[in-house]
Amino acid sequence: MTIFQASRLNIVMQTGAIAETGHQQQQLLQTKQHFEVLDGLRGIAAIVVVFFHFMEIVYTDFSKNFAAHGFLAVDFFFCLSGFVIAYAYDNRIEKMGFREFFISRVIRLHPLVVLGTVLGLLAFLFDPFTGFPTGYSAGKLALVILTSLLMVPFPVMSERAFNLFGLNAPGWSLFWEYVASIVYGAILWRLNKRILLVLAVISAVWLSYIGYTAGNLLGGWSKDNWWHGGARLSYSFLAGMLVYRYKLIITNKLGFAGTTLLLLCALLMPWTNMAWLTELIIVIAWFPFLIALGAGTPAGSGIQSICSFAGKISYPLYMTHYAVMWAFGGYYAKYQPGTGQVTLIIIGGVILLIGLAYLAMAAYDTPVRRYLTARRKLNSQR
Repeated sequence: MTIFQASRLNIVMQTGAIAETGHQQQQLLQTKQHFEVLDGLRGIAAIVVVFFHFMEIVYTDFSKNFAAHGFLAVDFFFCLSGFVIAYAYDNRIEKMGFREFFISRVIRLHPLVVLGTVLGLLAFLFDPFTGFPTGYSAGKLALVILTSLLMVPFPVMSERAFNLFGLNAPGWSLFWEYVASIVYGAILWRLNKRILLVLAVISAVWLSYIGYTAGNLLGGWSKDNWWHGGARLSYSFLAGMLVYRYKLIITNKLGFAGTTLLLLCALLMPWTNMAWLTELIIVIAWFPFLIALGAGTPAGSGIQSICSFAGKISYPLYMTHYAVMWAFGGYYAKYQPGTGQVTLIIIGGVILLIGLAYLAMAAYDTPVRRYLTARRKLNSQR
């Protein structure tokens, strides 16, 4: 073999190795198929959250609010997240590595964090019912914007009830989602299911303490109860992981309709003096059971497209709706509309927000994530 032939062979081998590495990298970055019914349930939960946020402005007495437990949808999201992340990454994160895993989560989550911040800023600056805000220097406002974009809690906005993220209140749960991603990518995936079970039991005790002392599981969103969010996340995320790790998927024929009914029974249950106890039962036992049922049932004939749509708009809906809540709160306080008018506004508002979520998904989130994913794959091949 001549030196030229050897060099040529070496180049071919290196090119093949690079191509193979790129192919392996692309395989690692591919996501597994979705559970159709769980996608649909996530969409239903997001819609109930929107109803809850409208209704809590009108009825501060939760016993008069038909969606008084709609906030438990966040605990359902946490549980579903634990199940889906374990399902999607347990078998490949070791080869993928923490960095690639976390980049995947950022691409999935952060474009809508940015959009939610922008919408929240516009709602804050141009609210037609409360007027232009005063008392904010350019520096303070810039810091509020920056911390919101970077998912750093900064509860300084009194006009926003000292939410951890005043420009976009739902950001508090995204903060905890990022915490879950970091802890999962660094530690949790390495632990066997028995250790995870022990951690889940400890988290359940912590969550029970929070529920009993606070009287409910509503906390996590403000400067006074921010640490409640840690309890809500830790148990539900671990419970979702355990449903996957212990293979607790329950084969059944409930379909999307049946499991939706079971979810609504939890989110729309009446408010009582023992709310903390019923909420604990729902979060600790009912939601993991529902995840197991949802993962084990087919969507049903002709329902797949509905589940797919509901799943796709769930996160955009959750992250874009709250700018409208601030405006609605200002409107309600100023004009005190009657029940009939409020009903029409809320129903119309939910429909409008679903349309806005679809627009945000189609025109912004999907193209941005597609672009970032393509850039990432291109960089991995270099």
